[in-house]
Amino acid sequence: MHRSPLQERRDLALGPGAELFYDDPVEIVRGEGCYIFDRSGRRYLDLYNNVPCVGHGNRAVAEAMATQQATLNVHSRYLHEGIVAYAERLCALHHDGIESVVFCCTGTEANEVALAMARAVTGQAGIVCSDAAYHGNAGLVAGLTEVGSDTQGPAGVVRGFPYPDCYRPLEPGASDDELCAAYLARVEAAIARLKRDGHGLAAFIVCSIFANEGLPRVPAGFLAAATELVHREGGLVIGDEVQCGFGRTGYWWGYEAMAFTPDIVVMGKPMGNGLPLAAAASTRENVAAFRRQTDYFNTFASTPLQAAVGMTVLDEIERLALVVNAASTGGYLLEALGSRLAGVAGVGDIRGCGLFLAVEIVRDLSSGEPDPAAARDLANRFRAAGILLGAAGVHGNVLKLRPPLVFGRDDVPALLEACDTVFGIRGER
Repeated sequence: MHRSPLQERRDLALGPGAELFYDDPVEIVRGEGCYIFDRSGRRYLDLYNNVPCVGHGNRAVAEAMATQQATLNVHSRYLHEGIVAYAERLCALHHDGIESVVFCCTGTEANEVALAMARAVTGQAGIVCSDAAYHGNAGLVAGLTEVGSDTQGPAGVVRGFPYPDCYRPLEPGASDDELCAAYLARVEAAIARLKRDGHGLAAFIVCSIFANEGLPRVPAGFLAAATELVHREGGLVIGDEVQCGFGRTGYWWGYEAMAFTPDIVVMGKPMGNGLPLAAAASTRENVAAFRRQTDYFNTFASTPLQAAVGMTVLDEIERLALVVNAASTGGYLLEALGSRLAGVAGVGDIRGCGLFLAVEIVRDLSSGEPDPAAARDLANRFRAAGILLGAAGVHGNVLKLRPPLVFGRDDVPALLEACDTVFGIRGER
């Protein structure tokens, strides 16, 4: 396979093995809205990057960043109106139990804060997560990545449960109520193992929409019931909103779409539209307990620059009505893809939540056996057709569509036309 001079230099500068998308990687030079451009000027529809949620090259965000950096940017050990105002506004967007916030720079770090907070509040150490979770790539949270259902995770304090999935359910043919009960039983068993081994229960942590697991359809009521169970057992529920927050689901927060109320909320990725900005938020009492125990400090977190950019992102989400757009355009796209790909060989399921959609690629429709090789090939073929998406999910067989939130109905035809080419669809449309 041909490797460009830039790839060769990249391997030398960053070390071989630094991940790149696609067999023929795209060298990008600029972005605008939901499009990015390569060095030759070719335009690609970006259906993957949720970090620039208010659009690549958003002028308002860029101006806020430049203005604040030219005015003042220091660490957080000073009083600053902008930081306090941003924290107040951010908390006000959540349910009433979210009152105070700890700012960070990455989702990994924010999840570390959330877990430490849960431990400080409960006095326990044990953590329950999905068996195919991803909550970050360093420290304790790195040990939560795809722990499996029977493993004990780092230092024996983590237990996994099978992630809820109506496409490949624990009990084929069961109703939602029956599946909900089956998955809850696995969560209860994980908690019991933690208590048996002397760790107790500090936290139950989930991505609110199970994004890393492949955006499965979750049995109705599961997360609300799991929250009740965790509270009965003395733990706290952490809703990881790093991928699904800030309007992605057609609601401000994924936990609203999934109808449960987390005790601690973790935010990241789209918060700064590219500026490193993340947060963990909870009640004032919970955040105070965390601060008493840790004396947490981060040089680059809770800064005037973060506040100015974060506030402008919120302004843009509201000005452009992007939460409403995610709901309406996402629903329209889901219906259009369902119609376009109906009966196409290898397409096992199409599902979505706002502007987060998943197309399940399988070897056999009856068994639902995942086909990760075909999914990777399709992602490469879409790239050749000018559409950037990824192959993800626990089996690596889910085409992941997660565009900037400025993606609108006028952008849908380009994707549908590419589907015709990539999947070899024939006939009138």
